[in-house]
Amino acid sequence: MSIKVLDGKRFAEMVIQGANHLSANAKMVDALNVFPVPDGDTGTNMNLSMTSGAKEVKNNVHDHIGKVGTALARGLLMGARGNSGVILSQLFRGFAKYIEQKQTVSSKDFAAALEAGVETAYKAVMKPVEGTILTVAKDAAKKAVHSAKTREDLVLLMEDVLKEAKASLNRTPDLLPVLKEVGVVDSGGQGLVLVYEGFLAELKGEKLPDSPAALPDMNELVNAEHHRSVQGHINTEDIEFGYCTEFMVKLDEKLFEGKPFSEEQFRQDLSQFGDSLLVISDDDLVKVHIHAEQPGEVLSYGQKYGSLIKMKIENMREQHSSIVGETSPLRTDAKEAKKEKQEYGIITVSMGSGIADLFRSIGAHAVIEGGQTMNPSTEDIVKAIEEVNARKIIILPNNKNIIMAAQQAAEMAEGEVAVIPSKTVPQGMSALLAFNPAAGLDSNAAAMTDALGHVKTGQLTFAVRDTSIDGLEISKGDFMGIADGKIILKDKNKLSAAKELLSQMLDEDTEILTILQGEDASTEDLDELVEFVEKEFKDVEVEVHNGGQPLYAFIFAIE
Repeated sequence: MSIKVLDGKRFAEMVIQGANHLSANAKMVDALNVFPVPDGDTGTNMNLSMTSGAKEVKNNVHDHIGKVGTALARGLLMGARGNSGVILSQLFRGFAKYIEQKQTVSSKDFAAALEAGVETAYKAVMKPVEGTILTVAKDAAKKAVHSAKTREDLVLLMEDVLKEAKASLNRTPDLLPVLKEVGVVDSGGQGLVLVYEGFLAELKGEKLPDSPAALPDMNELVNAEHHRSVQGHINTEDIEFGYCTEFMVKLDEKLFEGKPFSEEQFRQDLSQFGDSLLVISDDDLVKVHIHAEQPGEVLSYGQKYGSLIKMKIENMREQHSSIVGETSPLRTDAKEAKKEKQEYGIITVSMGSGIADLFRSIGAHAVIEGGQTMNPSTEDIVKAIEEVNARKIIILPNNKNIIMAAQQAAEMAEGEVAVIPSKTVPQGMSALLAFNPAAGLDSNAAAMTDALGHVKTGQLTFAVRDTSIDGLEISKGDFMGIADGKIILKDKNKLSAAKELLSQMLDEDTEILTILQGEDASTEDLDELVEFVEKEFKDVEVEVHNGGQPLYAFIFAIE
């Protein structure tokens, strides 16, 4: 089959199959990850980034390829995570910019767009390193431009692009010594190859299998044992900048003192705080990825330009240690750990394993299982304080019934302890994201308490008996919609109740809705609810997490 003109609908299918193929092989890409930090999450980050882009494309399928490209770039920007995820977003940002005015593209247009994407990605990286996804993208784009001079068929062009991308991937160990030392190809480059494989398959009318592909043989350097343990070739203590820090700044022109925002100056100033820096701006948003030793300093700098959103800080030393089967450097010896206290310890209460994992991912050091029907005792909280072993302790109860126990524990514990009176999980998340490790305890307590008011909480649960509350006659089994602690509606149908609750809580000021899926909510329920929000509230960005919480089918954090 020969294709000489590519329209928006076919390109959308290419993106979707590319994202699906990457998703099916994300764990394999994770296993290859040793650069820039062997934290084993490149595949996960690229998958989340590309999935976000594909989701936006699905919601904006159009004959006009420029409009589809714009949707892809926007979705990737909002979902971009990690070094390779952000670079991937920039490759397609430049690609989309080149085609944004075009109804369809030819092979020459497609090749030129790939080249434009490479230029954009290189500009976004403070210190580009060869032997990475950048090199694979550059070599493939260069081949595309050369081939397009004689090939009008986009299928043949994409075959050339993929062939060169694979050849470039196999050359990455010659450019990056750590790859050759360990015996792997670059993980980000491998992720890009998977996306391109999806592109070509769609152009040829083929469907790739959902099961993972085999590892690239890379001239027989990679074997199954290496695949499982490449991160073990790097020592945890060799990680210079230990915190993968990502956030977005919603620019506030009033803070610029009449000067236009300079992406280049912003990037230059941030470079003093760490490495693996990527900065990209789009309209009124700036996306930042950096590996830093003092993430609080990075966040404080970003705040000079506007409000911070979508913050994520991960301890890469902890990640690496867990992958290679080590214990944390802070816990290599229990007796030694007791001697050396860390500066801060954050304790939070959660119900559901997914919510617990979410709290840990954004900075909690200890998570106590508890909630509406299982409140932890003062003793439970005191034990957590002792186990965290820090000079300064911050406790997030996340339930009004637990605040008093937390305060009692704070009085009984040694050292400095602050209790942030969070009454819901969304409030606890908002407070935790306001934590600044470089600030004092009183300053953090004030900022985190203030953050409680920046989020609205919606909860959907069911009645266990007949009752009458605030004028509502509620029957056993009814679903109840709770807005910031007040029951505002009832319904026999779970999804109808959830939709009505969101309709009453979302407004024109809402920017982000985070949905925590409970154990009583099915994937079909979740998909229908997300589709409802995206249709009725088009300007609201939706994030979804499997909270696994009991009793509450859905918990909503509204910002």
